[in-house]
Amino acid sequence: MIYSNPEDQVVDDSAIKVFIDAYGERATHLPPVAIVIAAYNEAGAIGPVVEALPAEIGGLATAVIVVADGCADSTAAEAGAAGALVADVPVNRGQGAALRLGYRLAREGGAAYIVTTDADGQYNPAEMATVLAPVVAGEADFVTGSRRLGSQETKDMIRRTGVRFFASTVSMLTGQKISDTTFGLRAMRAEVTGAVQLSQPQYQASELLIGVITHGYKVAEVPATIHRRRVGESKKGQNPLYKLHIPGVNNFFYGMRFARVAYGTWWRERQRIRRTGSSGSAESSASGSGVRANGSGPGSVETSASSAAPGAGRPGDPAKRT
Repeated sequence: MIYSNPEDQVVDDSAIKVFIDAYGERATHLPPVAIVIAAYNEAGAIGPVVEALPAEIGGLATAVIVVADGCADSTAAEAGAAGALVADVPVNRGQGAALRLGYRLAREGGAAYIVTTDADGQYNPAEMATVLAPVVAGEADFVTGSRRLGSQETKDMIRRTGVRFFASTVSMLTGQKISDTTFGLRAMRAEVTGAVQLSQPQYQASELLIGVITHGYKVAEVPATIHRRRVGESKKGQNPLYKLHIPGVNNFFYGMRFARVAYGTWWRERQRIRRTGSSGSAESSASGSGVRANGSGPGSVETSASSAAPGAGRPGDPAKRT
């Protein structure tokens, strides 16, 4: 992994050393699937989230890595008590930086696959099998859930409009049809996260997605669900007026910052392709079953609304983490 900020590498290297010293072989010999969660002041939410995660997905053992991003509460202790491996970073850098560290811990720990979810309990852990199945089956390198193909509980029309707008924007920029660019439940081959540049401290969802597409990896979407947050409050769109809890203002700031990252990443990747003369197309074992090329740009593939991957259906009662 190439760091654009040397200070970030120092922080990550130090956190990894502490992580390995604390967990030993548990950190260096991970099972096939690492579930990575970035958490910032999520005490009261993170424990139940970790406890509800499956011990196996599609027959593959899992380990949970929680990156506590400069938390000022008991997030790290609560996650550890629930069974997670915790990287407790002393400085708050943002969700993007926390996920980047989590990806590195997963890759260097030997995990073959990475699944991400949020610390706030908005995603259904039973749907992890649906998201991961196309990756394990070799049909895609990177899979994201989609609330627009599935369902969402929010009635916030500004948020819904924003999801549609950014999906259309990223689809236009990359030539890859995407219906939901900000969904936090995702699955990928671990090596993918080390091949793309990840420099954004926040709003990394678009940076990762655009980077994966422009590098030629096979990308797919599957239907998934997003629930309302029931514990704590969202950290998205924080701004000088954030504590006034004005949804329109917070959504505006979130949208502006997300747009900056999306357009900035697209421009950066466009310049990279011009310099190298190619998309840096990734070697992939994806067979294309259940995935079809749309022929509109590098890495242009999409799935139908329901994955054809074996075992991709929602499990009735996944094993719980104890």
